[in-house]
Amino acid sequence: MDTSRTRRVFIVGDSTAAPKALDARPETGWGMALPFYLAPGIAVENHARNGRSSKSFVDEGRLEPVLAAIATGDVLVIQFGHNDGKSEDPSRYTEPWSTYRQHLAGYVSAARDRGAVPVLATPAERRRFDDGGKALESHGEYPDAMRALAAERDVPLVDVQRATLDLWQALGPDESRACFNISQDLEDNTHFRPRGAAAVAAVVARGLVDAGVLGRAEVRRLDEAPDDGWFTWLPEPPA
Repeated sequence: MDTSRTRRVFIVGDSTAAPKALDARPETGWGMALPFYLAPGIAVENHARNGRSSKSFVDEGRLEPVLAAIATGDVLVIQFGHNDGKSEDPSRYTEPWSTYRQHLAGYVSAARDRGAVPVLATPAERRRFDDGGKALESHGEYPDAMRALAAERDVPLVDVQRATLDLWQALGPDESRACFNISQDLEDNTHFRPRGAAAVAAVVARGLVDAGVLGRAEVRRLDEAPDDGWFTWLPEPPA
């Protein structure tokens, strides 16, 4: 690794991680919050985009600029699963134990070929509770398929799905509403407000340390959360 340059964490994924424009505010991707938890020598390159699956991200050529820029010692966080299960849309749909795993394996191999460290991150859990207040899983077999691939290929895993399921359970049906893009006019139990984005980003930062991908000196403020004013929304939606 070239120690003279800033180490970078690249993110590929979907709308739960993606940068947002001002017209979407207060919707906030967890990738927007991740820099708050990283030391000054670590930069974030957030390539996640709304609506993408592990398949459509590649098919649209969105992985190519990531691979052109990523270098030895950088980190590639790979988080898909929200849109892979949309069987009604063949441009995005993948089957968890075959095509989903195949696409994820492609990201892993491409990162390793360039000397970067791939990290598989299970998808953040949606806000869903049963009538008794129990937080429910919503991603089917996709998280298990990713966990199995990580074990088989010896890929660091950040289990965001399990961590966020536990977090929503701890907060409960009422308090967890403040983490999601819910308002008087909108009931969005998938996308985050700043509080939720920060909570998920802290999970990712801790997970990168626990997996040995980042050192403890490369993260900070894990028990804090940024004020809403800390965040930056883009003037226009990202291309």
